[in-house]
Amino acid sequence: MAAARPWPVLLALLLAAGPGPGPGPVPAGGYFPEERWSPESALRPPRVAVALLARNAAHALPAALGALERLRHPKERTALWVAVDHSVDNTTALLREWLVRVRGLYHRVEWRPMEEPRSYPDEEGPKHWSPSRYEHVMKLRQAALESARAIWADYLLFLDADNVLTNPDTLGLLMAENKTVVAPMLDSRAAYSNFWCGMTAQGYYRRTPAYLPIRKRERRGCFAVPMVHSTFLLDLRKEASRALAFYPPHPDYTWAFDDIIVFAFSCRQAEVQMFVCNREVYGFLPVPLRSHSTLRDEAESFLHVQLEIMVKHPPAEPSPHVWVPPKVPDKMGFDEVFMINLKRRADRRERMLRTLYEQEIACKLVEAVDGKAMNSSEVEALGIRMLPGYKDPYHGRPLTKGELGCFLSHYRVWQEIAARGLEKSVVFEDDLRFEIFFKRRLMNLMHDLEAEGLAWDLIYIGRKRMQVERPEKSVPRVRNLVEADYSYWTLGYVLSLRGARKLLAAEPLAKMLPVDEFLPVMFDKHPLADYTKHFAKRDLVAFSAEPLLVFPTHYTGEEGYVSDTETSVVWDDEATATDWDRAKSQKMKEQQELRREAQNSDVLQSPLDSAARDEL
Repeated sequence: MAAARPWPVLLALLLAAGPGPGPGPVPAGGYFPEERWSPESALRPPRVAVALLARNAAHALPAALGALERLRHPKERTALWVAVDHSVDNTTALLREWLVRVRGLYHRVEWRPMEEPRSYPDEEGPKHWSPSRYEHVMKLRQAALESARAIWADYLLFLDADNVLTNPDTLGLLMAENKTVVAPMLDSRAAYSNFWCGMTAQGYYRRTPAYLPIRKRERRGCFAVPMVHSTFLLDLRKEASRALAFYPPHPDYTWAFDDIIVFAFSCRQAEVQMFVCNREVYGFLPVPLRSHSTLRDEAESFLHVQLEIMVKHPPAEPSPHVWVPPKVPDKMGFDEVFMINLKRRADRRERMLRTLYEQEIACKLVEAVDGKAMNSSEVEALGIRMLPGYKDPYHGRPLTKGELGCFLSHYRVWQEIAARGLEKSVVFEDDLRFEIFFKRRLMNLMHDLEAEGLAWDLIYIGRKRMQVERPEKSVPRVRNLVEADYSYWTLGYVLSLRGARKLLAAEPLAKMLPVDEFLPVMFDKHPLADYTKHFAKRDLVAFSAEPLLVFPTHYTGEEGYVSDTETSVVWDDEATATDWDRAKSQKMKEQQELRREAQNSDVLQSPLDSAARDEL
């Protein structure tokens, strides 16, 4: 019997040791059942209501809804409040289709369609904000707020129908800030965003030095501001949120009759501070258009938002629950649209092809010559010889293999233009971004040019203007066109059959220099006579779009910048690297300054040049 005594001690030790290592909390041990317990389960995610107000937004909704669906918050803990009013497009039908398909995924759906009327009696057009429109939107926002309170939502996310939240963690990140009113800073193509840093005594926008450092993310954090709008989160658990309202305005309200200003005043009266956060990239929004703009302008403006997203982020894919009209690409009236791309740059190729497709531009893909893969014997076999005495004007270095490949790529396009007898063609490189209204602007430019009967060989649509001491000469009776002076880059240009033949007739392979130095030589604007003297016939007729229609996707020093021309090796010496174009390069330090200085103020302007606002 004495041998059985150690067992209670052993049992106690085993119980104290627990079940051993493993995932999750370890239950507490105990000899008696009432001494044993399991830890409490985690809290359920907060209840979120999303308020979406849409008017004439059929062009933007597929992308905006797709982004909404991708937010990482449980749909069964999310309620949707959706309203449509005064729309002349397909907005109502599109949203109805979407809600029917997703309502089983979300906790609750409230649908407020308004088929008639399709316009406000006091508005001048669909982009005009009249007093009756402001009042109606205020009432809708108030209804959304009251609905969220009625279902005991913890948070209410206001989301404009053309705002795209590309960051799926946006909701969680905003909740973690623990603010009553907080907005994710949204990016646009300009200085515009969804917050103000200053407000006048009358409630209007005031420009302040604090705005741009936040907008450019030179300062990062969560900042107290007097105004947020478009997309923002309300924490309805906060006691002070009970005093917030959109309609009717506060009894002491005397500012402009505007829904965002009315709400900002309400926050001020309730002593609720608004915040904007820019710690992450949360999403994008379009720059507001002028009141005279059309629905076509608005659709193309949102298209540009989608293109800008693709510069540094994956595409904003549309919701799979809505029908998206198929694109019908064309060549914009040109005989051919060439897009030059290195085979090993698949990322650029995919982005550029998608970008062109979204703009309904059909192109022919041209496999670029990879200069880095060429050996000396291949170069000699092509009869290539360096221009005697050539050195890069800024770096003092000879031609690189990357520049050699770039030249040969364009040269082969010129050969094809000549061989096929193409009267007018567009040539794109694969590292560019398009300006807003690109396709319409280019087609309008070509129409005006042809209507005037102007003879031309080359038209830059993207370049870096190198001569900025004097303005370039504008072209009479043709909008947005100047006579090109000394310029760099071959991002994008229009070339005529006659122009291609002139370039080929110069026999440039026997006196090689970079293609963006060769072109100014051919229209006799290169500043160095040591180079121009080798080309007897320099009669290329060259112009440039003004303002430019394409720009580089990245500038030197920016995250993601890669050069296949200058970060290379010397064309005839594979042992000599030429990584001279980084931040220390004087040539590249001048890039941003050149872009700003190189404006020609006397050029005839198109109405599209002033269709959109900037900071406001």
